[in-house]
Amino acid sequence: MPTTIRNLNLQELPLTDVSVAEEEGQRHRTSYGRVTVAPAPDSGALAAMTEPTQDSFGRRIRYLRISLTDACNLRCVYCMPEHMQFRPRHELMGDEEILFLVKVAASLGVDKIRLTGGEPTIRPGVVDLVRQLAAIPGIQDVAMTTNALLLDELAQPLADAGLSRVNISIDTIDPDRFRRITRWGDIDAVWRGIAAAERAGLRPIKLNCVVARGFNEEDVIDLARLTSENDWEVRYIEMMPFGEVSDFQLSNVVSFREIRQRIESVFGSLEEASYDFVDPSRPFRIPGATGTLGFISSVTEPFCQGCGRVRLTADGKLRLCLLRDDEVDLLSPLRSGADFAEIRALMREGAFHKPWGHGLAAGIFAEDRAMNQIGG
Repeated sequence: MPTTIRNLNLQELPLTDVSVAEEEGQRHRTSYGRVTVAPAPDSGALAAMTEPTQDSFGRRIRYLRISLTDACNLRCVYCMPEHMQFRPRHELMGDEEILFLVKVAASLGVDKIRLTGGEPTIRPGVVDLVRQLAAIPGIQDVAMTTNALLLDELAQPLADAGLSRVNISIDTIDPDRFRRITRWGDIDAVWRGIAAAERAGLRPIKLNCVVARGFNEEDVIDLARLTSENDWEVRYIEMMPFGEVSDFQLSNVVSFREIRQRIESVFGSLEEASYDFVDPSRPFRIPGATGTLGFISSVTEPFCQGCGRVRLTADGKLRLCLLRDDEVDLLSPLRSGADFAEIRALMREGAFHKPWGHGLAAGIFAEDRAMNQIGG
């Protein structure tokens, strides 16, 4: 495999023929079609083969973010075009395929999973999928990033299934601006979702705010104020360039330093909170506040040295860096009959070639996908 991996084997292979499935492996029927998945090792064998995986820079790879779907029940202006065309279901991973690939990842030392989208809660059977993911040997933490619109109903079932906590996207607390940013969202549904997550014990609650110039830079103050009496972390995220909306995103970036200055002009100097130099969010606290503020400065002050994350797109590509188009196709070889060892070798080789960081300063942008197709 070459040192530089870019969109390896992107062509979609046909689903395995039934007769071949009967001869070569276990046959599975899913809502996405009939696929062959060679049986994964049992729990004991999986635990025995588990070993740490590092990239070529010595960073430990232990965190896998999985996009359960590229579809969403909102159309946020910084994420996707309003009339986004989503992939047909048969091109996306089925539950059995996701579980198989997570078992492979667990055997390579991944112990933390985050489920993303699109919007992960709209995937049919998401509660059962979480239950099965949480039961995989080696997986210690299953979290989710969601817009919270469906959490009022799903928070408790997800918690009972083994979900640890949630990050909730909320870019403003002003109802009119919320609708403008999301194009049709109802912020009252988000508040109900946050309350349901707290009742279900999905803590700590983290609120993600992507700051876009001309849309919500004023709202960072009201969001910061939420931490005064709530043990939440409000996280401000610099907008990142992707796909068709990259020009909009680049021209509307509000930097970490500007956001911090806005907040300190109202609340005074922020106090530094404990930081592990691994989490992308750098934590601070308003003096006397219960909760914290986090700053994710992917564009202006990258934190690539501590990145141990890889991503699995909804169509089964191992994406090596959020802001680069380097990917390894895992779903096609899986559907064409590759066994556990072969997929494991592909995943390990891909993880080893994870790039040091993004190339925004050099004018290199992720052009092949929008954010909803990657999983954030």
